[in-house]
Amino acid sequence: MTSAPDRRARTGLVVPTLLVVVALATFVGLGTWQVHRKAWKEGLIDTLERRLSATAVDLPAPGHWAHLDPVDDEFRRVKFSAAFVPGAEALVYAGSSALRTDVSGPGYWVFAPARLAGGATLVINRGFVPEGRQDPATRTAGLIAGTTELVGVMRWPEAAGLFAPKNDPAHNLWFVRDPVAIAAAKEWGEVAPFFVELESPQPPGGLPQAGALKPNLRNEHLQYAITWFGLAVVVVVMFLAWLGSRWRRADPM
Repeated sequence: MTSAPDRRARTGLVVPTLLVVVALATFVGLGTWQVHRKAWKEGLIDTLERRLSATAVDLPAPGHWAHLDPVDDEFRRVKFSAAFVPGAEALVYAGSSALRTDVSGPGYWVFAPARLAGGATLVINRGFVPEGRQDPATRTAGLIAGTTELVGVMRWPEAAGLFAPKNDPAHNLWFVRDPVAIAAAKEWGEVAPFFVELESPQPPGGLPQAGALKPNLRNEHLQYAITWFGLAVVVVVMFLAWLGSRWRRADPM
């Protein structure tokens, strides 16, 4: 028969063992997730580097816009001729960007509609203006008149984050880069389902500040994975050490 001390000893192992199993599963799961995230991030960086360094191709014709897929077409460098609509622009609050490290400090992206020769309209992110230069009257030297050859990168609307402030069309201020929503609020008419990040030309007055996108994404998932797997090892070692001390106390001989 099993003695009462033996039963108590086994019972005293149940809760600690369950806690160790849960902690171990959690840490190993998180470490595995970080390994997958590392592979995803490396794939994303490789895609960005290839697409952003490629030679600019002709902008797809408006008839094909509805069939474009951001998985295949986002970050494609394109070239085209268009004319900016005079006096039409919207300001989008500019947070830090891993693709435009040449701009810093508080400021705004200037989104403006431009018309192609056939009459179709697309929205272009003309570039960055710092705080205090929101009013177009303070940067008239940056106006680009008439049809111009443009080079830029195709981007798709971003989703509003959980904590993103609400857009304020009454004050011409947006917090989400969504050209379709901006165009609807500004009554610009039907626009392309994507927008273009302007790379060139740089406006004569320097503002808005256009620029090439360059991937500068952080990839620290390997360190995170090592940390989680390391914690799993620590849990196992500590549990084995605890078991060893428990057995020594139970068997002093």
